[in-house]
Amino acid sequence: MVPDLQPSGNGGGGGVEIERCRFFDTSGSVNGNGISHNLRQHNSATKVIPRPFPAQNSNSFSRHHSFQEQLINNCAAYWQPLKAIPLASYYKLHRVPSLDSLEAMAEERNDAQPIELPQSEPKVIEEPQDKVAQDGVHNKILEQVVRTPGRLPSPQPTHLTVPAPGQHRVLHEEGSGYVAPKFEGKELQMDQVMDQIEEKGFIPPEFVEPETNWFYNELGIDDMYFQTETVPAIVNHILSLYAGKVAAYARDDGRLEIRLDKEAADHAVYIDTSKPGVSVIDGPRYEQRIDEKYINASTGDCSYRVESFRSASHLPGEKDQRLRCYFVYKCQFGNSNPGLEETNLDIIGEKRFLQKATQNTKEIYQQVMNHVVTRTGPVIEMFEMESSREKRLVIAYRQGSAMGLFSALSDLYHYYGATSSRKYVEQFSNGITIMSIYLRPLPQSAATMRHPPIEASIHQIMKEVSLLYCIPQNKFQGHFASGRLSLQETIYAHCVWVFVGHFLNRLGSEYTSLASLLDPSNSAHAEMLSKIKRRLRTETFTSDYILEIINKYPDLIRSLYLAFANTHYVQTRGEQDDFIPTLSYLRLKVDPLLDDGQLKDKISKAVVNEHDEMVMTAFRVFNSSVLKTNFYTPTKVALSFRLNPNFLPGVEYPQPLFGMFLVISSEFRGFHLRFRDIARGGIRIVKSRNREAYSINARSLFDENYNLANTQQRKNKDIPEGGSKGVILLDVHHQDKVKVAFEKYIDSILDLLLKPTSPGIKDPIVDLHGQEEILFMGPDENTADLVNWATEHARKRGAPWWKSFFTGKSPSLGGIPHDAYGMTTLSVREYVLGIYRKLGLDEKAVRKLQTGGPDGDLGSNEILLGNEKYTAIVDGAGVIEDPDGLDHSELVRLAKKRSMISEYDTSKLSTAGYRVLVDEANVALPSGEVVNNGMIFRNTFHLRGGKQFDVFVPCGGRPESIDLSSVHKLIVDGKSTIPYIVEGANLFITQDAKLRLEKAGCILYKDASANKGGVTSSSLEVLASLSFDDKSFEENMCIREDGTAPPFYNAYVREVQDTIKRNAALEFEAIWREHQQSGIARSTLSDTLSVAITNLDEELQKSELWANVELRESVLEDALPKLLLDKIGLETIIQRVPENYLRAIFGSYLASRFVYEHGSSPGQFAFFDFMSKRMARLNGRQEAVVGMNGVGA
Repeated sequence: MVPDLQPSGNGGGGGVEIERCRFFDTSGSVNGNGISHNLRQHNSATKVIPRPFPAQNSNSFSRHHSFQEQLINNCAAYWQPLKAIPLASYYKLHRVPSLDSLEAMAEERNDAQPIELPQSEPKVIEEPQDKVAQDGVHNKILEQVVRTPGRLPSPQPTHLTVPAPGQHRVLHEEGSGYVAPKFEGKELQMDQVMDQIEEKGFIPPEFVEPETNWFYNELGIDDMYFQTETVPAIVNHILSLYAGKVAAYARDDGRLEIRLDKEAADHAVYIDTSKPGVSVIDGPRYEQRIDEKYINASTGDCSYRVESFRSASHLPGEKDQRLRCYFVYKCQFGNSNPGLEETNLDIIGEKRFLQKATQNTKEIYQQVMNHVVTRTGPVIEMFEMESSREKRLVIAYRQGSAMGLFSALSDLYHYYGATSSRKYVEQFSNGITIMSIYLRPLPQSAATMRHPPIEASIHQIMKEVSLLYCIPQNKFQGHFASGRLSLQETIYAHCVWVFVGHFLNRLGSEYTSLASLLDPSNSAHAEMLSKIKRRLRTETFTSDYILEIINKYPDLIRSLYLAFANTHYVQTRGEQDDFIPTLSYLRLKVDPLLDDGQLKDKISKAVVNEHDEMVMTAFRVFNSSVLKTNFYTPTKVALSFRLNPNFLPGVEYPQPLFGMFLVISSEFRGFHLRFRDIARGGIRIVKSRNREAYSINARSLFDENYNLANTQQRKNKDIPEGGSKGVILLDVHHQDKVKVAFEKYIDSILDLLLKPTSPGIKDPIVDLHGQEEILFMGPDENTADLVNWATEHARKRGAPWWKSFFTGKSPSLGGIPHDAYGMTTLSVREYVLGIYRKLGLDEKAVRKLQTGGPDGDLGSNEILLGNEKYTAIVDGAGVIEDPDGLDHSELVRLAKKRSMISEYDTSKLSTAGYRVLVDEANVALPSGEVVNNGMIFRNTFHLRGGKQFDVFVPCGGRPESIDLSSVHKLIVDGKSTIPYIVEGANLFITQDAKLRLEKAGCILYKDASANKGGVTSSSLEVLASLSFDDKSFEENMCIREDGTAPPFYNAYVREVQDTIKRNAALEFEAIWREHQQSGIARSTLSDTLSVAITNLDEELQKSELWANVELRESVLEDALPKLLLDKIGLETIIQRVPENYLRAIFGSYLASRFVYEHGSSPGQFAFFDFMSKRMARLNGRQEAVVGMNGVGA
């Protein structure tokens, strides 16, 4: 609340003036000058105690200096009369000017109108909403934004205080909200400290008492510090501060710089000279150290709380320098494990906090705590301080979800001309962190007049805390801390830096020429091109090189950002927004906006070489490709961008994508790619063992995602959904943030799928796509235990399709877990059994190698369903082999328990058997061979020569575990050492390696054919969720609390299993038959069949066959599960399931049945014959119905 605002009587533009500030004492008495007699209540009223220093500075601290004059001067520094200038004029000055321009700026400001603080209700600017400014900039009012049809309300993942006109929350208590318990031994300790200082002899005796008094009474240090520290430690601190003063006297510039730090096991102290409102880029960077060493690492009972104070008085001889003190304490909880949902501060609070916090502070924190435990992102609250311009900013978030936020916040409020007097970081044993920062404006000067008043900037600071939460420390933080770029500009540049690293077209004309000579439809050629592309990219532009280039051009970043903002920034109520117009909005009104041609010309003139031009031009590509983004949504947890994938070069990515999402946070980066509007696929999280592995994973992230989605597209030939995939790459420093990364990834994508209806919380976004989008996702690597959260979160955010959003969820939510029912393995198993059946093999006599052990979904169920003679298994723990056969009952025990082979009972191995774990070294095998490194042995075991295996079923392992460079190890004398391979794990073997193995006589079925049971199960799970209404879905598809399943659920699971086996058998027979007839490799035929089915599917969906109602219903009756038809009825299903989804069912069913029957290259009239038979059956059925009706008549 702005204190004592009174309308100005001068009529000068409706301005206001501020009365002299009134400082009230506890009795409310005020002296004639408006100065309180109770001086201990106020920072500006701190008693001045003289301190020794060289004679030229002694006047500043004279005992005879008028205290009242000192107080009035201090007050006036913060409370000079203010009158109005337009905020747009503030914006022109909001950047840090050069030193040369400061004097000119001051002269310019001398003639300006006095400054006016904004009133509670912002002034309406009289400008038509549809008017386009002369510079071509047009603000996008809410009603003019492209709206996505049918999007439902979306509650916020973040809580942000939204100020309404005339409504402010005011804190009526004075002080910090903390009261340290009085340290009764303080006077005695002070005497002991002075005694020891005198004994050491470093400080002249006459200076000992005043230096000690200054440290104890004027730095704002509370009694908790003195009660915690030992006397020798306090002595060292005082001596260090005095040494800083002596060193300053010896310097040529006389500048006083103090650097003091002490780190103990359970606490730390940092004291530093600091200029209010200025971020120091070099220096000791104590706040960054506190972030990295204490706050970021805080978990559970190993957490640290922080208190920070700025000294009330200036340093001797330094008018703009003060001391900033930081005190870090290890938390002591009464209850260290209360549960994540516990909110009672008396239970979860830290002992010192509960002891020191006032009742008012506890009430604030309790309110914030109640909000934050229910949200994905942070809670951001602001409170006015009574009779002061100071604001109290309170931020709460989950531990570990915003690394580096404490230090980054300083850069943010410094940028807007604010400084902090006190800061607190509190940890709670339920895993919540709450920060409290007291902000005040800088004293006015020529250097600070470029900033808006704090009453205006505080709301922008609050909104940008949400942006800062997404990426607390971006790659261009230095530009932000120095004021050269705004937070929005630097985070925009950071996002484009990520984009450029993945998509900069740097392959050259040679690659294009080579690609034109090869057949992109040939999977072996396509894979070879992919490898060449990956190699070329790694040898040209590194991420560091790209970063170095972007850093050279802050002016270009500014112009490119403005073009981005002009497209995507929305002022939700135009000039009448509740928020005072933000700097982003004012940029659109003040700075010149360049079109794409002008940007191209500006880049060409600014850059110094071709590489720089390529990188900066990629910013233009990014801007033109973004269809929608949550960048300007007030509350968010990660930044998401829906991209138009048309910028991808066709020569590198021949199969065009339908949709692409890019998600960026400090903990991860990720993509979601899909090849059709209706598509489904899993979400996987990729971890990296070290920095080198991370670099490799980052370079291949998009290509791996593209290839996985493409494989999914081929795999989904039997179902209505096309292929999609999501890949999340954890940052090298955040390998433990699996859950945090997943939740942020999902929530930020939901921001772009759901309609926001909470003004100031989830504002409308510019949607250039303009069509409703629904994504169907499922579990994959490292996400299987997170899909329940995603389902519930989609329901909480109001997604109408929450039931079908994720498959593989808990049965209590209607999910059909793949692992529990062996869905993925059923398909793989059908191919293994098909080989045995065709060749007449005895399953029990087949020697089997399997990667992916009894702890995994696919591996465990393969063990449970199989009956072969297992001779070797490789999993995350290591390798176990026994030529005489591993004990089957022991393997079944591990599979049911989901345990690794490290728990295998080695007493059940034969004398020829052995086990080597990854952390073992120098292990002697029964053959006499010595294994030097267990990790290397595990990673290469599947490539060992010999003929000890008949069948190899990869059920786990990294992509490309067998490639063209290693496949020769499995070929001896031109013959494959393993006769039969069924690739259960995705992309385990590269396509060119598959072809080499098949040429060497191996019967091989690839992943796109074998591993499709899971997608079939998921598709039928989605279909059930779309067909039932919410009530019926819960009654028929959700496991009850007592663990019993509805009868329909069990029957439906069995029908899903039968469908998986039927579809796998159809494709197995089609590939076997085609290979027998043509001799074409099975790996190639698998892709050929997939392409034939998907192409025909798309044609059928667009054909006039759909318009034939009788045919449509006939096909749907054959394609839909019989149980659903019997339970719900075809007519109701057609009403509930989206038409584009029904079209996809119609097309995929007809296409797959035709291709499986007639092959991938059918005769000219084959489809006519196929459809004629179906129409004849349909007509016969209709005639039979008519005949039955006639008989009945």
